[in-house]
Amino acid sequence: MQTIRRDVLKTLSFAALHFGVAFTVAYALTGSVAIATGIGLIEPLANTVAFYFHERAWRRVDGGDPSRNNAPVMCCGALKAR
Repeated sequence: MQTIRRDVLKTLSFAALHFGVAFTVAYALTGSVAIATGIGLIEPLANTVAFYFHERAWRRVDGGDPSRNNAPVMCCGALKAR
């Protein structure tokens, strides 16, 4: 359970940072607070969800018991079953 809590907290801190960066870049490019807010909310939200699952997948690869991990692995540009 501690692992999930850590992943959620890390994901939320990443979301806050990402919102700030996305808003700033969008505002610098458009000069519009409304457009920058829209981009600043939508793009980081999508990436935050993807990041959470990315972290969970890496935890399976890095910290899991390899004998129980049936996820395919990338080798030489091709997927191989374990």
